[in-house]
Amino acid sequence: MTKVLSVGGSIIVPDKPDCDFLAAFVKMCTQWLEQDKSRRLILVAGGGAPARVYQNAYKEVMQKTGVTTGDGELDSADWIGIMATRINAQLLKACFGDFCKNDVVYNPTDENLKFDGQVLVASGWKPGFSTDTDAVYLGERFDAKTIVNLSNIEKVYTDDPRKNPDAKPLDTISWADFRKMVGDEWTPGKNCPFDPIASKKAEANNMKVICAGGKNIENIKAILNDNEYIGTTIG
Repeated sequence: MTKVLSVGGSIIVPDKPDCDFLAAFVKMCTQWLEQDKSRRLILVAGGGAPARVYQNAYKEVMQKTGVTTGDGELDSADWIGIMATRINAQLLKACFGDFCKNDVVYNPTDENLKFDGQVLVASGWKPGFSTDTDAVYLGERFDAKTIVNLSNIEKVYTDDPRKNPDAKPLDTISWADFRKMVGDEWTPGKNCPFDPIASKKAEANNMKVICAGGKNIENIKAILNDNEYIGTTIG
């Protein structure tokens, strides 16, 4: 049994690495894995504060210097974000010790990809989408039909609740309706529950995505155990 957790960077590094969360998360995951040696987890790390800080620095320098990179500007911002996901992924891998026997996955389509332990950790891959898309690729590769997207929001809303006080939380939503909300285009640093490129691929693969709050350890445990949980199911 393989499950994929897309762990938002805002959960790993909201401003600096959240050691209390990481300790509780690793402890819960390893206990779950030890209960059944056939269980496996794929963890995909987001960029969090380091991605935002360095992407904003890049944009500010470009404005101050007047230098333009044309079509490469979005790629450059994406690559900066990807490098942030790599250091976060390396931190996760180290925290899981012997449970994670393979190197951090940079390319989820690598034909030589191996999964020898009970945990596999991945980072961002290349420009054009977020780590959500990497999670879908790895789910497809290792036959996991559910992607659990952990972020700093507990549920998907009908609109941005920070801007619209009438926005309502959703327990379930179809792929068609969700994709109308997030659109089809990706921009580096885009803030949405599940990125548009990942959504299109997940729908095509008939996958289910669960969006849930990443800091609620007991709720993540409930999701892993297929019990009742707080979150939004997309599918």
